[in-house]
Amino acid sequence: MACSFGGRADNRRDCNECIPQENKKWRLYMKIIMLGAPGAGKGTQAKMIAEKYGVPHISTGDIFRANIKNGTELGAKAKEYMDKGLLVPDELVVDLVIDRFKADDCAKGYILDGFPRTIPQAEALDKALSAIGDSVDYAINVEVPDENIVRRMSGRRACVGCGATYHIVYNPTKVEGKCDVCSSDLILRDDDQPETVLNRLKVYHEQTQPLIDFYAKKGILKEVDGTMDMNDVFAAIVKILGE
Repeated sequence: MACSFGGRADNRRDCNECIPQENKKWRLYMKIIMLGAPGAGKGTQAKMIAEKYGVPHISTGDIFRANIKNGTELGAKAKEYMDKGLLVPDELVVDLVIDRFKADDCAKGYILDGFPRTIPQAEALDKALSAIGDSVDYAINVEVPDENIVRRMSGRRACVGCGATYHIVYNPTKVEGKCDVCSSDLILRDDDQPETVLNRLKVYHEQTQPLIDFYAKKGILKEVDGTMDMNDVFAAIVKILGE
């Protein structure tokens, strides 16, 4: 069967038909979306995947900051909305994301973290990728029960002096309530208050969790148990993606 990209070996988006069967452990151009509730650890896993496979870990926040800093046309448009305290429209966010995909460091693929967050965003991303003959390969959902997330996030502590972060269970300080680095007091940040965490989870379940069904229907959803040790979660993801 002919390759949809013309069978050119030097095309970074060569399809699977261009790759010998024995070399398909890690495809030449893999596009991954990370899903999971806030505090599930998807950002940590995205960074680990990026390091292992040599592909960029892309977040929309980083894209916004880079475009605004570099004074791009898209960045200027996004800044207009942000300066007014408005949400950046989905179409503009997708344009920024697609533009980021054109960078040289995306030659082997990318891991997209923090976008899409809603069904309309996912549909807009699909439409934009389809227009350039592309699509998402995997949507990996890091599953963690709400009660675990509340326990994880409400156990975080931050140093008021140097900003170092700890966890009262998983990464405690040598002296309770005092920073190991500068001995300043530790605080529970507003974002990590149990009530705040529960509100964030409520928004997640209403807006973002439907994406799980969206990608499941496309046949590209993969789920991993996020309650395991960080390295075990990563091993499960590597098993999905291949060595």
